[in-house]
Amino acid sequence: MFARWKEDVKAVFDRDPAARSALEVIFCYPGLHAVWFHRISHWFWTHEFYFIARYLSHLGRFFTGIEIHPGARIGKGFFIDHGMGVVIGETAEIGDNVTLYHGVTLGGVSWEKTKRHPTIGDNVVIGSGAKVLGPFTVGKGSKIGSNSVVVKEVPPNSTVVGIPGRVVMGTEKPTDKMDLEHGRFPDPEAKAISCLFDQIRELERKYAVLAADHEALKSRVAGGS
Repeated sequence: MFARWKEDVKAVFDRDPAARSALEVIFCYPGLHAVWFHRISHWFWTHEFYFIARYLSHLGRFFTGIEIHPGARIGKGFFIDHGMGVVIGETAEIGDNVTLYHGVTLGGVSWEKTKRHPTIGDNVVIGSGAKVLGPFTVGKGSKIGSNSVVVKEVPPNSTVVGIPGRVVMGTEKPTDKMDLEHGRFPDPEAKAISCLFDQIRELERKYAVLAADHEALKSRVAGGS
């Protein structure tokens, strides 16, 4: 248990350049506190002390603003940056070294008592405000852009943006870099608009050539007469 907690602290240092000391991380990071509340409540949940597990989860939500159901399964090195408004459902499964930003929801789309929340692969990064809804898998090494709504399977090492979420880029190979560089994410709408402008400019160029040829032809005809 304590070894896992040390890994949780290390994950904060690895992914937050604002972290200055172990003392600061232990006492001032609600994302870390939420994970620790979950580690304890999940133990009670797996040993069928359901009320205690839910009560501890409720306390964690009260103190951190992050709601993690005690039934969710979370791997090592999990990091929630800032964290306010994060919601993780009962049947969610999260792999190792996953990063979530504030406002993320790992939610369900069914009331049936089955697997209804997403499975998040290792080394996935999910941007602020993103919603991942349903019992599908987000492949390892993928990145989900801020405010995206993802409702279907995501291949490994992909980048997803938009509503509904669309895979707009697949990396050539996995990377250990965990940063979610929002400014570098491709924008499919902007790309489409840019292509339209390129086509319009090409049509204008062709029209100008045709107009010049037409004027030259008119001049030759007028000169011949």
